[in-house]
Amino acid sequence: MKFITIALAGAVLATSASATTVRIHYPDAAAIQVQHGTTVASATRDPNAPGVWRYHWPDAAGAITMRPLFKGAPSTGGAYKIAAGASVDIYPFFGAATGKVAITEAIASPQLGNARQLRIYTPPSYGENPAKRYPVIYMHDGQNLFDPKTASFGTAWDIGSTVDRLIKEGKLDEVIVVGIDNTPARLAEYTPCCDPKYGGGQLDAYEAFVVDTVKPWVDQQLRTLPGREHTAIMGSSLGGIASLIIASHRAAVFSKAAGMSSSFWWNEAAMVKHPLSRLPLQLYIDAGTVDDGLEDTRAMHAALLAQGYVDNVDLMLFEAEGGRHNEASWAARVDRPLTWFFPWGGTRQ
Repeated sequence: MKFITIALAGAVLATSASATTVRIHYPDAAAIQVQHGTTVASATRDPNAPGVWRYHWPDAAGAITMRPLFKGAPSTGGAYKIAAGASVDIYPFFGAATGKVAITEAIASPQLGNARQLRIYTPPSYGENPAKRYPVIYMHDGQNLFDPKTASFGTAWDIGSTVDRLIKEGKLDEVIVVGIDNTPARLAEYTPCCDPKYGGGQLDAYEAFVVDTVKPWVDQQLRTLPGREHTAIMGSSLGGIASLIIASHRAAVFSKAAGMSSSFWWNEAAMVKHPLSRLPLQLYIDAGTVDDGLEDTRAMHAALLAQGYVDNVDLMLFEAEGGRHNEASWAARVDRPLTWFFPWGGTRQ
């Protein structure tokens, strides 16, 4: 595409109440430009805020789709859609869409009397744009998320590569993913009391560990957006029911929860018989069509609708044709809850 470069005075209005404004946060830049349509124009450095650049349009121009440019290169990921009359802060990056994964030392759980590591994905811009903060997705079974060598059955979700791809395609906002390792007490920790065959019943203590130990540690160590609107929890199988129950108990902490192939059969389908009350939550549930508890998931979906949840508003059901109860199947469809929870451009810092 051939761009037309024009002088600032020809493209930018003086700041006023009638100006649509974007504030571009990017450190140590010699110059930032803005591309909208076939126009490329220079943004103005904010003299009172180092690392902030401003650009204005008349409200009459309507909604604007734009990208910042640095050294002539457009930002990585999707374009930014700015509504007429809005004043929006954006935090672009210009490098490769490749995040990093780090493994922590063991985090002690006073609630459970044990310890485990966290496996933390930080998104592509984390090292490039230190002004930016990020939503966080907490996930169970951390060993199974990133590396097939540590995954229980030799296949990982490969969640880091999926998040990278969705960011590059402009479908997903940058997010931090915190994988919480399981322990030999996984079955008990992920379940409420008590299944007649399997027992269980330590979920309340595990919930307290996640909310009162892990999340405060993550918020202290990383540049998170700690509010509930930016915090999700997700898991599969027993981790699926754990995610939904934790979110329902801690709706002041989480606003989104996903249960993939959730074990709704637990304790004679107690969750279906006594469904979660409607709360200000986005709930995603799914199941594959091959030996994956699809009928239980459909029953859970119907029970949640009866509680007042609304399809594609605060509840989503997906039936994965050919999907099975394994990491490969979850990896193939995890983009659905991710992009529903945190679509590109949906996060405001």
